[in-house]
Amino acid sequence: MLPVSYNIEIVDYAFPNQEQVVNSSRRAELGQYMTPHQIARFMVSLFDHSKYANIRLLDPGAGFGALSTAFLETCCSNEWMKKVEVVAYEIDPFFKVNLLKHLEKYSNINSNLFSVNVIEKDFIEESVNSILSKKFKKFTHAILNPPYKKINSQSVHRQLLHNIGIETVNLYTAFLALTMHLVEDGGEIVAIIPRSFCNGSYYKSFREDLLKKVSIKQIHLFNARDKAFKDDSVLQENIIMHLVKGGNQGDVLLSFSNDDSFSDCSSYQCPFENILNDNDEEFFIRIPSEKDLSSLIESRSLKYTLAEINIEVSTGPVVDFRLKEFLCFQSQSDTAPLLYPCHFEKNNICWPKDNIKKPNAIKITQETEKWLWPNGFYVVVRRVSSKEEKRRIVASVVNPGFSNSTKIAFENHLNVFHFGKNELDRDLAYGLAAFLNSSRVDTSFRSFNGHTQVNATDLRSLKYPGREQLFEIGNWVQNYSDLTQDEIDKKIESLD
Repeated sequence: MLPVSYNIEIVDYAFPNQEQVVNSSRRAELGQYMTPHQIARFMVSLFDHSKYANIRLLDPGAGFGALSTAFLETCCSNEWMKKVEVVAYEIDPFFKVNLLKHLEKYSNINSNLFSVNVIEKDFIEESVNSILSKKFKKFTHAILNPPYKKINSQSVHRQLLHNIGIETVNLYTAFLALTMHLVEDGGEIVAIIPRSFCNGSYYKSFREDLLKKVSIKQIHLFNARDKAFKDDSVLQENIIMHLVKGGNQGDVLLSFSNDDSFSDCSSYQCPFENILNDNDEEFFIRIPSEKDLSSLIESRSLKYTLAEINIEVSTGPVVDFRLKEFLCFQSQSDTAPLLYPCHFEKNNICWPKDNIKKPNAIKITQETEKWLWPNGFYVVVRRVSSKEEKRRIVASVVNPGFSNSTKIAFENHLNVFHFGKNELDRDLAYGLAAFLNSSRVDTSFRSFNGHTQVNATDLRSLKYPGREQLFEIGNWVQNYSDLTQDEIDKKIESLD
């Protein structure tokens, strides 16, 4: 169940219409998106408000103050609270003016209970300097909707974070990593952030740091990609996390809603081992629904890694703009097929293709030799799935009969399953492709991947049937010309 305090009555404040006061280019520059009131209220409800009589709240990147004011309104109804101090960081002068206006009404009403400090400085720079000097007072609570923007590898922010051992690529994970430093042991953090950190190699260091420093109490997932920040047209799967600094990690409350109305909210207690798999060296964080978890637990036959079944997966080696002088739009006697995602339709290869902007071939020369593989049976998965497709992973078999060439090339937007940069056995390739196209794999993949990108690291993290089972599936698949999704799913389910 969700916390009963979610139903607390909070007044709607007259926050400025962000479309009127901040244009889209300015918001993009800041990487900042305003928190809707309903989400702010829900986030505040996740705190244990009976835990502290004296509160010190951090709100980095506070914007107009939706999160802080929702928190302070809740404090007004708690008679046992003696002191509430808010420290809000906001680097934009316009936001700061409105932020002060909304927060100071509390200190004006009761200066003994509420104190407000709005800091118009760079949160990353100020926090890193404080941490290095060890001269800072820790916070009991933190609530944040951090900016979402990539951090350039050569930027000042990247170097500052590196100085205190934080390695990350986006402002939102940098803000959360710093917040974990600044909160005291036992203190609580509630943050709304994109789900993209849950998987992928770029965020591995951050995930490891998070799992060491805090225990996860609750994760809320918005099922609809475009609903949480619909006013800003943000197409990210967003999650709300309730974290406690230190402490023992127990079961996690997973909750789900379609949008920020929370009208269809559901939840269940999930064992932590189903969120972080044992011996997962990548520290992928999974968020399975209760129905999906039952399906995943029942998959007893899916227990092998790719390495254990002697299959590899790699990103296609050809980065076209680096080999531009060797690319050809038409196949010639001295060229090899160059396969892009557009060459695969309905799991089948369609090469060459006319009237496309991509080349169909690459010249076979001494300079290109190291990017060419022997023609043969491979399985490919597009690195970016289409939003319109029902499955995130769409696998196709490369059958060498499509070309007379002895060589073949794969462009960088494809993931390729192979054996030491050589072909797979025919039955193994067809069996692997069928397995990857099953609903069971889609369910497993969606539990840790919240965007349309499919990386080789993600594919390595999946569990697979044994080689003999893949051979059996492959032999079965080739007896049919056009299998339905239901038929593939029933075959995979029969492996249990």
